[in-house]
Amino acid sequence: MIKNKTKKWMVSAVLLNVFAMQLIVGCSSKADTKPTVVSDSSAKVSDKKWSGTLKVQLIGDFSMEDKTNPLSGKKVKGVSVLKKEFERLYPGATLEFILLGWDGYVQKTDAMLNSKGADVFQVPGIANLASQDLLEPLAPYIEKDKFDLGIFIDNQVEGWKAMGPKDKDLQIYGLPFIGDTRVIAYDKKIFKEWGVEELSKNPTPEEILEKAKKMTGINPKTGKQNYGAFYAGADAADSVMNAAEAYGGSWGKGFLFKGMEVNFNSPEMLKGLKWMNELNTLAPKGALVKQGGEKWGTANNDIAIHIRVQPIFVDQIYAAGLQDQYGVAPLFINKEKKMGGMFAGSPYSIAKSSANKELSWEFLKFSVSDFFQKYMWEEQSSQFLPVIKSAAKFESLQKNPHAVIELESMGKLWAPRYPYRSGQPRYILSESVEEGMLGKSSLEAALEKAQKESTAWLAAQK
Repeated sequence: MIKNKTKKWMVSAVLLNVFAMQLIVGCSSKADTKPTVVSDSSAKVSDKKWSGTLKVQLIGDFSMEDKTNPLSGKKVKGVSVLKKEFERLYPGATLEFILLGWDGYVQKTDAMLNSKGADVFQVPGIANLASQDLLEPLAPYIEKDKFDLGIFIDNQVEGWKAMGPKDKDLQIYGLPFIGDTRVIAYDKKIFKEWGVEELSKNPTPEEILEKAKKMTGINPKTGKQNYGAFYAGADAADSVMNAAEAYGGSWGKGFLFKGMEVNFNSPEMLKGLKWMNELNTLAPKGALVKQGGEKWGTANNDIAIHIRVQPIFVDQIYAAGLQDQYGVAPLFINKEKKMGGMFAGSPYSIAKSSANKELSWEFLKFSVSDFFQKYMWEEQSSQFLPVIKSAAKFESLQKNPHAVIELESMGKLWAPRYPYRSGQPRYILSESVEEGMLGKSSLEAALEKAQKESTAWLAAQK
């Protein structure tokens, strides 16, 4: 899921550039093009007579009415656009969005599901909700309509599969509608100043480390200190896992906690942690605790490579007119599995308690239509990436080569997603990786601890 809670230092730095650059630069990005959202003439208006109100939950920084984007300063259309179009396509139906922020969304979603507060829910925590028998299985609807799952970017449907209390295998309880990924980002200007070749289309951990070493020190052109690498401190364990995948490893196996096995102490994980630990020596001091990256994303940046940025970073550099200074590349992949990196985003699901399941299913299909996905991309891109293959043909997306790479990365994320991240092993691994990188234990001991404690926790689950 894309949480619009980017680090304050990044937002502040970029906003300063936004105001300065808008005065002197004419940017060719989508931020400078007034979005137009029109009815999809190819969408057929339903012949059926519909009635009643469909309540749909939507989580994020959304509003019904138009508002100003704080990054670009442009007006963005509210989700009333979606309401109007859905009601046009389904005459007699009324669509009511229930808008929530990310704060406390888990508790609020649980309360709404148990009180029949909505028909359709945005459920990034789909596995837990499906296991409680709170969500409607979608296979019967898909089969009845012969709905083509091939419209989705690769792995998007698989990534959100879950298991109900009676299921023996993974099933579809939700359709993806918000995409997300992390990507590697780098400063082309710093590469040029050091005379280092830019990152390849699909960089390896070795390439990252080799080039980061060359650009750590006093910049030969500016005479100022540069750092070869940076990373999101809170995501260090996920970066280690991604590096392990590049070395041929995997997180483990299973889906339900009972019977799940993790590979936290595998040779590939140790290799990944050693890589991460060495990369840390090329980063500003304090990177592990979210310090030292104050200039990242600005014109006066001092960091060559950031190994893990969120999609909002792309919005920020376009808003600041810096899209030519920064490049992006996909996360690492396991060559045998042809996928790698933490799966994220949000699916839509139908509440099992809904009294309006047929119209709810129609809304799920509407949420992956070109109209819906194009609106979300052009108006809400700071918290949204498209999930359908046809989005690659959106003119507004084609003008953003960074976003094109993000979509390519989305199609290779590990699916089904890392299920251990829904439980205590996620925090055990993060703490152990941090202890190893801070020198509180050896790297080997840190991973052995993560393996032992996670295995014990999983064994205690029923």
